[in-house]
Amino acid sequence: MKKLMPILATTLLSAALSAQAAPEAGDKSFSLSGTGSSDESLDSNSFGVSGELGYYQSEHLLVGVRQSLNGSVGEDVSDAWNGATRGFVNMHFGQGDARPYVGANIGGLYGDGVNETGTAGVEAGVRWFVRDKTFIGFGAEYAFLFSDGDEVDDNFDDGAFLYTLGVGFNF
Repeated sequence: MKKLMPILATTLLSAALSAQAAPEAGDKSFSLSGTGSSDESLDSNSFGVSGELGYYQSEHLLVGVRQSLNGSVGEDVSDAWNGATRGFVNMHFGQGDARPYVGANIGGLYGDGVNETGTAGVEAGVRWFVRDKTFIGFGAEYAFLFSDGDEVDDNFDDGAFLYTLGVGFNF
């Protein structure tokens, strides 16, 4: 019996740590990520940080706001920063530890290295829950810029890919 107790305790502890609870309506989510972006031909790249605050409308529907700050430094580029503030909506799928999502966002882009303009995009990713309310997130977004509604169709083909990898918490 003495040899069985440590095995039983270890098994129960492992099960408790690996049991993941799905987000519920009313839960909030915060994440902090490293970001990168590339133009459509992967010739121009920048890196930065992104923060996100969201609210689960249901177990699967997350709405929120995302703030990104990016910079470029070096001999071949001008030292500059830019930021983007975007509202987003994401639909999560599944019930397990890995919860893929698809979504869309819209907002504004501003800063030293860009013209202030509107931005919109489609996005997809996955949140992998490593603890009950803690996840590692990976996302990819295709974003395009526009000044008014007439430019949306014209500018979609000239978008950029944005990537994030970070950690987040539901509360």
